[in-house]
Amino acid sequence: MSLSNRSSSGDERLIRENLAAAYRLVALDGMDDGIDTHISARLPGERLLLNPYGLRFSEVRAEQLVTVDGDGRVLDDPTGLGINPAGFTIHSALHAARPEVECVLHTHTVAGVALSSLEEGLLPLNQWSLEFYQRLGYHDFEGIALSLSERERLTRDLGGHWAMVLRQHGLLTCGKSVGEAFLRMRNLERSCQAQLAAQATGRPLRPVSSEMAEHVATQYEKWAKSPQGIDLAWQAEVRRLGGSSSNACPV
Repeated sequence: MSLSNRSSSGDERLIRENLAAAYRLVALDGMDDGIDTHISARLPGERLLLNPYGLRFSEVRAEQLVTVDGDGRVLDDPTGLGINPAGFTIHSALHAARPEVECVLHTHTVAGVALSSLEEGLLPLNQWSLEFYQRLGYHDFEGIALSLSERERLTRDLGGHWAMVLRQHGLLTCGKSVGEAFLRMRNLERSCQAQLAAQATGRPLRPVSSEMAEHVATQYEKWAKSPQGIDLAWQAEVRRLGGSSSNACPV
């Protein structure tokens, strides 16, 4: 199966296919949390796609995704399950504030939540984490994200970044495509895992100079601007699913 990472703004079917693939890849990589957390994609006409609340990520198919408007009104809900209100709070805020963001991906992994509970946050320790050097927002914990008033602070704390740590909560990445958001999340997740593994040894941590950290972060930015690079990486990920992300897919 091959899904282009760069879909036109009007190609709703491709957006749905990519988003369904991302849900199932998150599950395949063990980054899901039961029926909680969310991945959203922007549709033309100020609409968003979200997962039906009640399905595990491994179950999500393109035809089942729920369409909502900017106020959270459900426009199309094939399963009748509705959406998780907390998902709308987080995702609607960032899509509204950042029109260049096509996808928002949020996780509650053990490594991500553990990292979010550390005062120092993510450290520039390795190649994965250097992607986020001085390019990572932090949002203080306000409880389960059910209050729409939190949207202003979520937007403020993300700023112009493409990734954010939600304190005592988890991780969040954005992308100009679904594939970009997924690849960024996997690097952020691995950054957390690598830091926790290094800290667990109790040995001194080897620092990276600020000059080298900035150099590597810039390298990541240049790669992200290359459609071919991200597209090839995304297609390789989708092939792991072994079929279509439609209802006919056996996975």
